[in-house]
Amino acid sequence: MRSITVVGASLAGLSTVRALRAEGFDGDIVVVGEERHAPYDRPPLSKDFLKGDLAADALALGDADEYEDLEARWLLGERAVRLDPAARSVTLAGGRELSTDGVVIATGARPRTLPGTDGLAGVHTLRTLDDAQALRAELLDGLPRVVVIGAGFIGAEVASTAHRLGLHVTVVEALDVPLERQLGPEMGLACSSLHSDHGVRLLCGAGVAGLTGDGRVTGVRLADGRLLPADIVVVGVGVRPATDWLSGSGVQVDDGVVCDAGSATGVPHVVAVGDVARRPHPFTGRHARIEHWSNAVEQARTAARTLLTGVSAPGPVTAPYFWSDQYQVRIQFAGHVAPGDRPELLDGDVDSRCFTAVYRREGFPVAVLAMNQPKSFNRLRRTLTPAAAVAAHPAPVQGARR
Repeated sequence: MRSITVVGASLAGLSTVRALRAEGFDGDIVVVGEERHAPYDRPPLSKDFLKGDLAADALALGDADEYEDLEARWLLGERAVRLDPAARSVTLAGGRELSTDGVVIATGARPRTLPGTDGLAGVHTLRTLDDAQALRAELLDGLPRVVVIGAGFIGAEVASTAHRLGLHVTVVEALDVPLERQLGPEMGLACSSLHSDHGVRLLCGAGVAGLTGDGRVTGVRLADGRLLPADIVVVGVGVRPATDWLSGSGVQVDDGVVCDAGSATGVPHVVAVGDVARRPHPFTGRHARIEHWSNAVEQARTAARTLLTGVSAPGPVTAPYFWSDQYQVRIQFAGHVAPGDRPELLDGDVDSRCFTAVYRREGFPVAVLAMNQPKSFNRLRRTLTPAAAVAAHPAPVQGARR
């Protein structure tokens, strides 16, 4: 293998380039990125950058010296439209064809939108730096009424940022309990209560029928007929993996690129990493996409080894991890919560929004959630038990040393 094309100039794409060089690959690497920006850090887009406290340059991943050392060719502002494994080629939107021995699919995901909102000013999604710049300009312009549709972590962070800017914020969530799927009902309520703690209106169990406005949004109409006045609407209702360009390639797609535990697809010399990759996770045992910063980095190392050696082997068995900063509270979570897993409060107090809780399954700790408790969180995340180990052993006796 003398040439590799990485499609996607994101954290996952850059991390794979780093991993390929660390594994000793000295051939040609071409990185195709649909955005015109070099790789940048996404988590601050909904927080410090959106608030105006961070410049775009501060988001950069890597510096000029590192990029020179990596010796990769960056094709930014270019979109891949076709993969032909038999011809070993990737075709770009302008018709240019790249010959390659191996391919890394790192195209990430695109935000879901509401039907009928194309061209309606004041309606935003938040995924890219350009998205964040457009939204920041309107938030800093002082338009007072913001409606955030979706109380997931991105929506909650945007609501928190808009609140800190002094704007009137309403969050609309279709579920009765926000974040219930990720955290369970009890801790989903604890996290979503941060909105009401700070005077942000949270409407749960509320479907959206559509938006109002002629040329620019003026309101959000709910399924029950209520109308919420709005100068800015932020839609945070999830993402779709960016896989359209793989049609006809033979790469299996099902809510992402289907991979094995080593990130290999069913097509030789093609691997997938990051938000677009759907694979069995070594810790959770679930076949799923994991849209976490840490997963993009760890999976890149596994994918690079698989691509270079031709042997697909799972990466380290570490618990998935993510964090979220909302209303000056740091939320940290590691592991995976399944139905029936109940949190046990170990430290602090939920009402004070400063606590640590561990979820148990068959007596084993499988996940940990903390608010403003980084030390205890980091200690406990190292004690979590993978799903396979839980399934293979009988439940321990409570209080016994394992």
